[in-house]
Amino acid sequence: MAETRGVRSASTGRRAPGLRRVWCCSFTAAPDSPDHRRSSSTHRELRPSKTPPKLSHPGSFHSSPSPSSKLGLGIIDPRRILSPGRVSPIDSDTPLGPLPGILDSASISTTAVESEPECPDPAPKERSLVPEKPKTDTRVSLRERSLDLRLCLKGKDGRCLVLELDSGVLCESSAFFAAMVLDSIRKVSDADCQKIEVAGVEDVDVFKETIELMYEKDASRWLMKAGVSRAIGILEVCLKIMFDRGMRSCLKYIEAVPWTETEEEKLKRLFARSTIDKAICEDVLARLDPQDCNHSEDLAVQLIQSVTNATNGNARREMRSLVNGLLSESSVYQKEPVGLNKDSLYNICHSCLNSLVKLFEEALSSIPMDQMTAGKRTKPLIERVSKQVENLNWLLEILIDKEMAEDFVGLWANQKELIRMHERASPMLRYELSRISANVFIALGLRKLQCPGGMRFSILQSWFGPMLMDFGWLQRCSKGLDMRMLEESLGQVILTLRLKQQQILFEEWFRCFAGHGTECPNLCKAFQVWWRRSFVRTCEARR
Repeated sequence: MAETRGVRSASTGRRAPGLRRVWCCSFTAAPDSPDHRRSSSTHRELRPSKTPPKLSHPGSFHSSPSPSSKLGLGIIDPRRILSPGRVSPIDSDTPLGPLPGILDSASISTTAVESEPECPDPAPKERSLVPEKPKTDTRVSLRERSLDLRLCLKGKDGRCLVLELDSGVLCESSAFFAAMVLDSIRKVSDADCQKIEVAGVEDVDVFKETIELMYEKDASRWLMKAGVSRAIGILEVCLKIMFDRGMRSCLKYIEAVPWTETEEEKLKRLFARSTIDKAICEDVLARLDPQDCNHSEDLAVQLIQSVTNATNGNARREMRSLVNGLLSESSVYQKEPVGLNKDSLYNICHSCLNSLVKLFEEALSSIPMDQMTAGKRTKPLIERVSKQVENLNWLLEILIDKEMAEDFVGLWANQKELIRMHERASPMLRYELSRISANVFIALGLRKLQCPGGMRFSILQSWFGPMLMDFGWLQRCSKGLDMRMLEESLGQVILTLRLKQQQILFEEWFRCFAGHGTECPNLCKAFQVWWRRSFVRTCEARR
């Protein structure tokens, strides 16, 4: 033992006793430490008397830390770096212990592979010794035998995807792939794994999901997670590869869930370029086929009628906005504007006018009653009158938009009963009638309506006087009416008449304006134009 200690001491170099040894990152043996000495003495006491056989490389210290099972077996060079940038201190004076016992040949082969310095360390999960009889060999071999087909999908965008599949399920699901596999077997019959290829795929991911659907037991649940948009793409692939079960599952799911407008357009394009049995997709087609165009006119008139009969004010405004959007030429819901039956619209107008006449008759009959009774009836009566006026103004907008409002001017001009009751009715009621007249005058002044001169004079002769009386109320309760535009349009309409007719109307306005001032419309500009045309230019022409 003294000789051995003397040899190992010589290999590390002679140092004077008492000097402190310097650590360095070299491949020589590490200096002694008190811990190592105590450890060495312990090993000397526990070491067996029989000298262990020498190895080609000195063994490492058994109690030192090691990162792998190699060090535990004592077959790693003690000078080997155990971690990057660091050299573990190794006691060169400590003798090697015996190698652990090795039981069978399998362990020997594994150990031999692990002891080779040029091979990288295996992953931690692979460092344990291999058992004699693995339990998963049979299951893996059965799985490998079931995946006997390799499908290669090549997309138009250059992508390529290879799938290993069970040919039995694929051929049973799709007649398209059954023919491809049969052709592949005829060409190469002795191959362990057949290979087929599908080129020019629009979307590789959707095609892959369609293949996955073949192996799903619950197709409905799988499609529910996928969503409508992906189900439409899978449906298109099912039609191409003749996957009937997938096609039926997609159609059943698509029919049962709501669609967005984008998904609806995608479905329409798919059915337009594909041929599907109508018996299978009857329910889906019933949601896609447009209604008969001949019935859209009648339906639109029914909607308008429903709006005019509505009793809830907020709901009526919402419904009017909805119908206006449907009837608009720029509507996203109609590629072509909806045609409306003129006679049906004017029938609704007549119905609203008749209701208005009845309401004014009711209002006039309630005047002699005592104030309390009149107050109870007046509040709902005002609301009902306002409702019919809003209906008539809305119908006028529709008629102007459809260029059918010319007859409305004559219809409103001939309301003799309303004109007669206007003088006797309360200002709170009668000014509602002037709101209809104001919209007609604005439409005429803005050139949205073209009427003959006789019709223009007729409506002014009927409703110009009531307008002068109600202008103050219209200013205070305009309800969205543009009063300045009303003044300008009223003057422009008067100037379209004959000069003698203009003189009659302007004289009436002048008397009213002189007595009421701002309670009457300001037609001074139009009056000056009429004066110049009638007198100044006439005198100059005579000279």
